[in-house]
Amino acid sequence: MRCINNTDKNVTVRKQKIRKNHVREKLIFFTILALILLLAAAFARKLCPYDPDVQDLLMAQKPPSAEHILGTDRYGRDMFSRVLVGSTTSIYATLLLVAIITVLGTVIGIICGWCGGILDTVLMRISDLFLAFPSLVFALAVAGVLGGGIQNAIIALAVIGWPKFARLARGLTLAQKDSPYLMAVRLSGSITPKIMFKHILPNIAGPILVTSVLDIGTMMMELAGLSFLGLGVQPPMAEWGSMINDGRSMLQISPWMVLAPGLAIFITVMIFNLLGDTLRDFMDPKERAKR
Repeated sequence: MRCINNTDKNVTVRKQKIRKNHVREKLIFFTILALILLLAAAFARKLCPYDPDVQDLLMAQKPPSAEHILGTDRYGRDMFSRVLVGSTTSIYATLLLVAIITVLGTVIGIICGWCGGILDTVLMRISDLFLAFPSLVFALAVAGVLGGGIQNAIIALAVIGWPKFARLARGLTLAQKDSPYLMAVRLSGSITPKIMFKHILPNIAGPILVTSVLDIGTMMMELAGLSFLGLGVQPPMAEWGSMINDGRSMLQISPWMVLAPGLAIFITVMIFNLLGDTLRDFMDPKERAKR
């Protein structure tokens, strides 16, 4: 029996090591893919084979070919170059938006969870109010009031996006609030801001980071949705959502005008979602205990 138990234990340990290495390799792989996207977006202008803004009506609506691998749009602009340049706006505007709602929501959540009282009640009721509305519908209303433009689209989505992180940070803070190490910190005479942002924040950063990475795909699609409806990026500026809107009237004649930016959104969202899922597995306390 002892030999059997030892064998089973060795098999279990071996499986755990294989899973640990698999998760780590996946994390490295998807991180590299995300970095490639970010670098391509950062140097998009230098990578473009054609000027994305130059119109050539003689080349309008040409299908994909060796000369234009993704075809051209109604003005004869190279679609591959437009998609590359559009990645700068689509990806970095989304990252800015996610950074804003993550920081804002986390700060509000930590303050509410630690301080409690009337401030907690008021801010959490406000977050409940925002969460009661469909996010894109509420963002459409805010963007409609503010007007078109990428800045107003980011503001509109930030207004509706922060409550998720505030709720998460508040719950994690409440779970940490009565822990022995925080009681010791209080007895040491540390001031409240130091306790919140030096001791609580590092201990709740993991789940918040995972949530923010997973939220990149959602925010990218909502930002593209606002641009598609004319409330985000305004022509002639290249952005994937506005490019889909520009080509939808010619979907049957020139489908590549919609498929090219649509495929770019699909690939980018998939990479960041898979990165977030893998990061969640990697940072899982049970998995870390096994490592």
